[in-house]
Amino acid sequence: MYLLAYFAVGLLFGLGLIASGMANPAKVLGFLDLAGPWDPSLALVMAGAIAVGVVGFAIAARRTHSWLGLSMRLPSNRTVDRRLLAGGLLFGAGWGLAGFCPGPALVALGAGYWQAGVFVASMLVGMVVYEAAESFGALRTLKPS
Repeated sequence: MYLLAYFAVGLLFGLGLIASGMANPAKVLGFLDLAGPWDPSLALVMAGAIAVGVVGFAIAARRTHSWLGLSMRLPSNRTVDRRLLAGGLLFGAGWGLAGFCPGPALVALGAGYWQAGVFVASMLVGMVVYEAAESFGALRTLKPS
């Protein structure tokens, strides 16, 4: 039952990314290129996603269990620290350079964009490097005191 629900939600998300153009790196880079022929359409997609998210989190905050009966586990940490800011800067730089973020990259990979394969491979390498740096304590300086 859960796997079917997970699949349905993932399929809906992926179709939404394709329909909105978020899986197309050229469209994303057109949105991020403020000096060139700027494409503002993704701003509307993001505004719609934020609106749905606000409503979804407001409903979820009032519930103790999901519609599938699982317990609700909403994020509780609201601290903006150096790690969050550094991660946001890295995420934004990667998004701006490649035109992909993780979810749309996986959708684009399935749609046959070879660039998505390069991005996903790089993303996986980055995850391994992060885990190695975290386990060796190299990221300790970014942790809040």
